[in-house]
Amino acid sequence: MKEDLKPLAAGASARIAAHVAGTRYESLPPEVVHAFKRALLDHVACAVAGASMPVSRALLSYFQETDASRTATVIGAGVKLSAQNAALVNGANTHGLDFDDGTTHGSAHPSGAVFPAVLAAAEQHGAAPRDAILAAVLGYDVMIRIAAAMHPATARKGFHNTPLAGVFGAAAAVASLLQLDAAQAGHALGLAGSFAGGIRAYLDDGAEVKRIHPGKAARDGLVCAEFAKRGITGPGRVLEARYGFANTHADGRFNWKRLVDGLGSRYEICSVYFKPFPCCRHYHSAMDGIRSLKAAHGIRAQDVALLRIGLYSVGVNGHDHKHCDNILDAQMSAPVGAALALADVEVAAQSFLPGSLARPEVRRLVDLAETRLDEECERIYPGRRSGVVEVSLKDGRRFEARVLDPKGEGENPMSDADLERKFAANCAPVIGKAKCDTVIDAVWCFDGARELAPLLQLLAG
Repeated sequence: MKEDLKPLAAGASARIAAHVAGTRYESLPPEVVHAFKRALLDHVACAVAGASMPVSRALLSYFQETDASRTATVIGAGVKLSAQNAALVNGANTHGLDFDDGTTHGSAHPSGAVFPAVLAAAEQHGAAPRDAILAAVLGYDVMIRIAAAMHPATARKGFHNTPLAGVFGAAAAVASLLQLDAAQAGHALGLAGSFAGGIRAYLDDGAEVKRIHPGKAARDGLVCAEFAKRGITGPGRVLEARYGFANTHADGRFNWKRLVDGLGSRYEICSVYFKPFPCCRHYHSAMDGIRSLKAAHGIRAQDVALLRIGLYSVGVNGHDHKHCDNILDAQMSAPVGAALALADVEVAAQSFLPGSLARPEVRRLVDLAETRLDEECERIYPGRRSGVVEVSLKDGRRFEARVLDPKGEGENPMSDADLERKFAANCAPVIGKAKCDTVIDAVWCFDGARELAPLLQLLAG
């Protein structure tokens, strides 16, 4: 996009800021509030389960040495830090197992960027639960709209969409929580544009920095809103300016209609997917296809002679490797995910640990798997995150399955009961079944609570 701005681009940043400042809790439809609760339950499931991951423990160790604040709760740690540092650690917790929610159209994970910023800022400022609901809804809305508008241009340039769009979402959420006016909200978003960053180089060697990206966005977005409250200015046309975000990060390939379409009437939190498997979402459809073939034809892992995985280009690139030198390598590998779907009854977090991956049958399946570009998957992406699998057996039989929507999104959603089971399965070993039941009840009743403290105390560990 050049200086002759398209009509929808002109004033886009100001429209987003006005949306953030002008929306009130009372205007949210009941289904949007319920979607918030679903997202919150999945968020705490991921944050509690991910709190014990090495990256989270390392971050916490550093901040406990350097941060004497006792302002905001670190989930699963039993300690408090400053709001910005708690947001960073909780964001890393959320993404620690690659189990958090996401948006297909934007290829980003909103939970770890938005909720840690909202909960930390709400705890610091004593905000009411309904203020936190509105803040999170708006944070999801801004983050997902920006992610969808810039994808896949940014991803193809090597950027990680979660921290790029996430810092805008976190800034918008905290701007709402702090009740900033439209001008201040615009400055918060303007500041966020200069904090936006994160590259996908981790795909080459499984670098752990990926775990930090949502927390980075949560921390930076929170401080951008706090800075704006104190009068620090950001560019008012942060998205559409000559050197604005759309040009610098997406080379002008920015879908302005997708950014503003339905603004104020359609809330993006209702569109997120939830993950049944703790690995990269790009090949969940292929894993679902394998599981359906196993159930329909009684396929056993030891009988498989050939495994072909068909995906769209963004799913193939960076996810077709067969090495798994660390957990992230394994979680980012379509051959590994497919092999585990064949070998195991359930694919859970422990499935990606070294001992599980070293099993001879798993290694054999990984080695024989082929990942390729499928033209139909490419044609309908990013509208649908589909996949196709072909399984050939040693006796000559061949089976194929094409899945348009992986479990958890589109026409194949996870129910409330599914989310409760995911929470209990991953958190009961950490906090016990009785506390799990109490947390689930607290989440479903969140909009009727008087304060945040009881839920945060339950999650403290």
